Amino acid sequence: MSHDALLQEVSKRRTFAIISHPDAGKTTLTEKLLLFAGAIQIAGSVKARKASRHASSDWMEIEKQRGISVASSVMQMEYRDCVINLLDTPGHQDFSEDTYRVLTAVDAALMVIDAANGIEPQTIRLLQVCRARNTPIITFINKFDREVQEPLDLLSEIESHLGMDAVPFSWPIGMGRKFGGVFDIRRNQMRVFKPGEERRAGDDELIAGLDNPEIARRFGEHFDKAREEIELVSEAAPAFDHEAFLAGQQTPVFFGSAINNFGVQEVLDTLVDFAPSPGSRQALQREVRPDEAKFTGVVFKIQANMDPAHRDRVAFVHVCSGRFERGMRIKVSRTGKDMRPNNVVSFLSQRRDLLDEAYAGDIIGIPNHGVLQLGDTLTEGETLQYTGLPFFAPELFQAVEVKDPLRTKQLRHGLAQLGEEGAIQVFRPEAAGGALLLGAVGQLQFEVVAHRLKTEYGVDARMMPSRYTMARWVTAEDPRALRKFMDANAAHIAYDVVDAAAFLITSHAQLRVAEERYPEIRFHAMREHSGRVFGSNN
Repeated sequence: MSHDALLQEVSKRRTFAIISHPDAGKTTLTEKLLLFAGAIQIAGSVKARKASRHASSDWMEIEKQRGISVASSVMQMEYRDCVINLLDTPGHQDFSEDTYRVLTAVDAALMVIDAANGIEPQTIRLLQVCRARNTPIITFINKFDREVQEPLDLLSEIESHLGMDAVPFSWPIGMGRKFGGVFDIRRNQMRVFKPGEERRAGDDELIAGLDNPEIARRFGEHFDKAREEIELVSEAAPAFDHEAFLAGQQTPVFFGSAINNFGVQEVLDTLVDFAPSPGSRQALQREVRPDEAKFTGVVFKIQANMDPAHRDRVAFVHVCSGRFERGMRIKVSRTGKDMRPNNVVSFLSQRRDLLDEAYAGDIIGIPNHGVLQLGDTLTEGETLQYTGLPFFAPELFQAVEVKDPLRTKQLRHGLAQLGEEGAIQVFRPEAAGGALLLGAVGQLQFEVVAHRLKTEYGVDARMMPSRYTMARWVTAEDPRALRKFMDANAAHIAYDVVDAAAFLITSHAQLRVAEERYPEIRFHAMREHSGRVFGSNN
């Protein structure tokens, strides 16, 4: 394939994640983007839990039952000659680790804000991750068909909390029952609001011109107020600067109502027009450009049992450079072993289609049986290691046992798979006979794991309190010093799913004493995937 042809394919890619606080309307907006792009015909309702339809991005049984997203999902679609890779992330903070890993695989983010609640804690945390990576952000302020905060207050909140300039591309006229629509500032036209989920692209009534008397006649004082605000922000807000947007210093802002399919079209067009195509990525060895001839990719997610009938495990791979072809020989840098994946798939949430080729920016799925792990780098032969995939030290612990001793093997098998996919952190105590420990960021993770063990592995597990309150992965320059520390603290040492050694702690005081007593040991609150760095029992 010529370099020009490869560069053209890469330039067509737009890969972004949708992020928000829970219940801001993220999954609903995901559905409507798919709808407007023509990827689905009917949007699922995330609220109608007893209905036969569910959100396309919510595929787990527990997601359908509770109406929440507990795992990230990938959807690929084509729109305006671009290939869009959309990643829907869990909004709930208990699953933030999954979201953080997804954010390493995207080139932009779409932030959804509930107009009634404004900036919420989980939004701030996710935005901090985006800012650390200079990820460009587009903002959609949702639910203007309800009584919400004033748009000027919301803009001010974005700027003060998120530390970036908010540049409105549209502006709401009224709200709640008096919501008349949005004025497209860049195109100088109003899009008139009519409630209803079945709206498609091109269905909305448009009225041209901010000074058009027809708008003033129909929307009266609400339009007069909106016009004053538009004139104010047009003078006070900085002009949109594409370079500042790409650097994560400006965010285009849109207003609308996702449940009514309103304001979605502008967001989709802006993603195509302004979101970046895939950029270069830093490996330990060198910087890798997306238009390089050789394929490279990184595993940022493992998902078990997407197809319960086949008990499969799918590695989600972000293509970082070159062209991937089905059946090509690729090397797993961690092990040095080759593989030739032939049943590689693209995603529309739980629906999977065989693919023949993929390019930088695309997300592909490689079914495998434990060959691939989170953080694995795949290449055509070169030894590379991409970095930046985070694993955070858990703050909650529970011991786990199986109620039926005859199902012990199934318990260990299920926990091994769930641990490898990052749904929970599983620790195996070094002391013989100790019960397996589960580590989590939030309580809901334990509930999801117990549900999945029962429904996917046929294991009825018993969760029990644990005395531990934190964990720290341990390393040392001198392997002998590390071994001495682990021998002296054997009752507090456990190994995670990649056999990295962790020090399990009951209090902050215990950690301070260990740090003072063993200055040559480093205690890590975060582990990136690199088995060579951390203590191992291998």
